[in-house]
Amino acid sequence: MDVLRPALITINGRVYRKNIIKEEHYEEEEDFSYMGPPENDLAEDETCDSHMIEQTDKGYCCAIDVPSVLYKYIIGKKGETRRRLESDTKTSISIPKQGVEGQIVITGSHKAAVLSAATRVEVLVDSFRKKQPFTHFLSFPLNDPKIQEGFMRFKDEVLQQCSQDHGVEGSIFQNPAKLHLTIGTMALLNEMEVRKACEHLQECQNFIRDITEGNPLQLVATGVEYMNDDPAMVDVLYAKVNMKDGSDKLQVIADRLVEHFVSTGLMVREWDRVKLHGTVMNTLFRKDATVDNAGGPGKQTMSEREAFDARNILKKFVAYRFGEFELNTVLLSQRYSTDCTGYYTSAGSISFS
Repeated sequence: MDVLRPALITINGRVYRKNIIKEEHYEEEEDFSYMGPPENDLAEDETCDSHMIEQTDKGYCCAIDVPSVLYKYIIGKKGETRRRLESDTKTSISIPKQGVEGQIVITGSHKAAVLSAATRVEVLVDSFRKKQPFTHFLSFPLNDPKIQEGFMRFKDEVLQQCSQDHGVEGSIFQNPAKLHLTIGTMALLNEMEVRKACEHLQECQNFIRDITEGNPLQLVATGVEYMNDDPAMVDVLYAKVNMKDGSDKLQVIADRLVEHFVSTGLMVREWDRVKLHGTVMNTLFRKDATVDNAGGPGKQTMSEREAFDARNILKKFVAYRFGEFELNTVLLSQRYSTDCTGYYTSAGSISFS
């Protein structure tokens, strides 16, 4: 990085300089220097993470809601990040014990100092939040019995006709009980954030019912498509799902849902429009010959994944009909989970009717 031209990030309309600090055994730690106005230019009504900086008998304080999984980034290696923040801003930063959900409380003699420390903590939290793997996702379930039956026929026919093609074998097929369309992903790092996501999902019910007119959507899953440029080297093959009447209601609902959740800060926009796809084959599912810690066959990592040759599948199943079904719900699904039906555990849901 050019030290004279550091990376800049913008949060809530303010610009911050991002300086990477390289420390042994703690490569993730970063320092963010606030590039705002001088202390005497700070407005008296400045807020911190939507909370007012309160005056106390001993000075000023600000409490910030931070998921416990992110505490370590504020503390730093052997407490160095917290000490540096406290020294730079002349404040005291109180952090709950690791694993205990609560608030980071910043206190100091001067309001501007507390604001500066709070801003730097918020920037650190925002930066490292983006590095967390997603935990939940909005989904349209495709595990209708008719679609599951069509999928199992598809799997059997592909294995009968194309198993000689490179990389095509049974373990890379989706679990039929977990067939779905992913709308968008989120990293919800504690129960409070899950509750907020559920509340925001409920807020979407009115516009969804306006679009659906209170009726389930009639959908059809027909044909397959792939996600990269080379059909001989495919990692994900998906079923195409469309409205039976040819309308764009499903796409509009998906795009509106993402727009709403992006506006709340719970979701990061990845594309201009949601790419609706029902994954039927994914090389991340592939089980190799190794044995994992549980004694079962291991799975490939992202860096190890072996692509498959999908040219024959695309040719022979270009118009394959998985089936028709009614869609009547949007789910807030939990990653790496299973409910009593075999689908992902649901943290929240809304219906179209």
